Amino acid sequence: MRSAGATIFSSGLIFFVHIFSTVILARLLTPRDFGIITMVTTFSMLLQNFGLNGFTEAIIQRDDINHQTISTLFWFNISISSLLTLLFIFLAPVLAWFYSTPELNKVIIGIALSIIATGMGTIHSALLRRNMQFYITSTIDIAAAFLSMSIAIILAWRGFGYWALVANTIVLPLTASVANWMFCGWRPGTPGPLKKIFPILKFAIHIYGNFMLQYFSRNIDKLLIGWRYNAQSVGYYKKAYDLFALPASQLIVPIHNVALATLSRLTNEPDNYRGYYLSAISIIAFVAMPLSAMMTLAGKDIILFILGPQWIKAGEIFCYFGVSIGIMLIYATQSWLHLSLGRPDRWLRWCIFECIATTAFFAVGLLWGAKGVAIGYAVSFYVLAAPCLLYAGKPINLKLNSIISTIWKYFTSSALAGVLSFFILYKIPYLYAFFYKQHVFLKIMIASILCGTLYLLLIILFYQSVSPIKNFLSTARQMIPSRKL
Repeated sequence: MRSAGATIFSSGLIFFVHIFSTVILARLLTPRDFGIITMVTTFSMLLQNFGLNGFTEAIIQRDDINHQTISTLFWFNISISSLLTLLFIFLAPVLAWFYSTPELNKVIIGIALSIIATGMGTIHSALLRRNMQFYITSTIDIAAAFLSMSIAIILAWRGFGYWALVANTIVLPLTASVANWMFCGWRPGTPGPLKKIFPILKFAIHIYGNFMLQYFSRNIDKLLIGWRYNAQSVGYYKKAYDLFALPASQLIVPIHNVALATLSRLTNEPDNYRGYYLSAISIIAFVAMPLSAMMTLAGKDIILFILGPQWIKAGEIFCYFGVSIGIMLIYATQSWLHLSLGRPDRWLRWCIFECIATTAFFAVGLLWGAKGVAIGYAVSFYVLAAPCLLYAGKPINLKLNSIISTIWKYFTSSALAGVLSFFILYKIPYLYAFFYKQHVFLKIMIASILCGTLYLLLIILFYQSVSPIKNFLSTARQMIPSRKL
């Protein structure tokens, strides 16, 4: 619980660093600058995550490891990362031709360095997480985010344009890798025979295959918009998507390794395993469902307040994203089930299906531009969530009705709170006249407080008690990081 608290606390700090820097960068740079970087990172992040998504989970999940095995993994990962860096540089002319954007040639060469920078610290980071040293990894993440964003702001202020974002992309993994080496006492030795790490490689390849498919299905939208329209359209869509993805980066991603480490030790206790998982998604639903309603209700104003009036089109796109935030976070917990049960092969099979289905939604939505793609994205989560969790929980006999009974009251309460808030603020003339005249920050606060209050009242009504609220507060207290390492 305290490990989860440490990671969520650090993610909260990183979130504020990110928001602060975004407020500044959005005013120093143009939508096209962000669009150019998005065109490149759509591909570079796929290569950058080799090892990071695969070896990390494999090292955490295995019962036993030894120095020679980890050394072999380290040198193997470095070799592959180096090859991928060179490959990406050679692909620069192809991507520049595909997007009809000559500037990409030099940008790709710069961003390619982030691939090898990430590979240098992957194994050390995995070892820290295996030992649940999340205080250390959280500190590293905060420091890396602060330094990279600071450099980006300085360069943007000095007029370097999109090169400020290139620097941010390189400095973030480089700083994290250097810090992981400093705080992890392990140092690589002479590699052993590759055949001894074949079981780990098999596990890691399944995970990376899953990542590739999910990454493709989650980024084909940006690729299609960039191909069909232009860099500016990608820039608007990307900023709306970033706000949409923030809840996942702040809640699910930080506790992924904590959940994996915990559930992996309960696979021989199915009742406890199911109990832990259902308790976890209950807490996630309690927070995520009203967050979805609030961000949908105030999405345009949030974009306007953070990014400025030049990004108003991103706010319009975000409103279509917002309705699926809650279900997206529950959907994302499928990885906990597949990986903790040692079944990345099942996850891979699901990801193949998911990739095909999501791409179909994007292709249809593309006919209506970036807004249509956002609608397709949101619909995909509602269509795929139930079969996804049913399939993921089958090996541990986790029933879909158990999941639905855990979250449906939170979902219904948030939906009703959002609809009632919209009616009160936008459909009652004299209240709308008052609301419309307020400063954008006050509008965000009024909408959020109203929606949040209605949500809590509806929760009490549905449960006929305040027990869900007490449970959340109790869990939050347990997650407060301890001073003891």
